[in-house]
Amino acid sequence: MYAERRSRLPGAVVWTNTPSASGTGRVLPDGCMDLLWHEGTLLVAGPDTRAHLTGGGPTRWTGVRFHPGTAPAYLGVPAHALRDQRVPLTDLWSRARVGRLAARVDAAADQATALEEVALRVAAEAPPADPVIPRIVASLAEDRPVAATADELGLSTRQLHRRSLAAFGYGPKTLARILRLHRALSLARAGTPFAETATRAGYADQAHLSRDVRELTGLPLGDLLGRGG
Repeated sequence: MYAERRSRLPGAVVWTNTPSASGTGRVLPDGCMDLLWHEGTLLVAGPDTRAHLTGGGPTRWTGVRFHPGTAPAYLGVPAHALRDQRVPLTDLWSRARVGRLAARVDAAADQATALEEVALRVAAEAPPADPVIPRIVASLAEDRPVAATADELGLSTRQLHRRSLAAFGYGPKTLARILRLHRALSLARAGTPFAETATRAGYADQAHLSRDVRELTGLPLGDLLGRGG
């Protein structure tokens, strides 16, 4: 069972997931990075370029999903270094520091709230975030072309690409594809016909939508939404 709530950390989400049975799960790319707690270990989920398949038994996962582009400043590592990876937090920080944080979460009655407290502490101790990052997200989320986004921000396309790699783990074109995917899924889940979804989300046509969904998630759109057949 999956549940989430808004975090006290701006733009972040606190979530828990306990699969109902053993099997494969699917985490879709979303432009974000997560701080994870699982079976006594703190981990970091890097930015995904394709669906991440999970396995194992019905054990509880807890996470804080950071707003796109914010986690690298908190963690002290560029996002592209963790692209398509799940790594122990001890790979990034000292074992002593991670051990202190893990002990707090492990001892808490509510581990989701404790993990959120860790995220809040880490964010408070981090250097100021790059102020251009939320503007990149906002522009691409409105389906503006990459070149137009760079011009609006006073950057060259090369500068925009470099800052995007550090903040999101990939270039602005990939981020735009992922944000567009989630616009489309939101529309389709609300019952919008697929052809109309494609138009409203910014795809050239329904075939373009279908290709992008399959490439990014590994499933046809109908199967992803539970409407296969």
